[in-house]
Amino acid sequence: MELKRKAPAALALAALMLGIMGCDKGGPSEDERKAAALTGGTPAHGKELIRTYGCVSCHTIPGIDGARGQVGPSLAGIASRTYLAGKLPNQPANMIKWVRQPQEVSPGTAMPELGVTEQDGKDIAAYLYTLKQ
Repeated sequence: MELKRKAPAALALAALMLGIMGCDKGGPSEDERKAAALTGGTPAHGKELIRTYGCVSCHTIPGIDGARGQVGPSLAGIASRTYLAGKLPNQPANMIKWVRQPQEVSPGTAMPELGVTEQDGKDIAAYLYTLKQ
């Protein structure tokens, strides 16, 4: 008789645990959470903005379909690089500045000024900081 009373409670607890574990599947990864904390941006939105601003026409960018541009460097592993644009230490503020104002950082660079807003720059940088390899 005691076992019959415990079985429904155990089943309910198991269902609750499976539900809690399943809720996390669609959320951001650990890398995405770290990148968001570093930049104040949202990696998923940055991924969309990369396409919107046309970055895919010049760069090969992992995780973005069709981003196989050959004008600029591949952005694979950019989060692990020591420097950005060959001169800026790879830090969040510098990544955002490079994305937003490449001509100010390196006058005459092939990377154009695209009118990237402050928040869009943070979001794009957040996505780029997920590209570790």
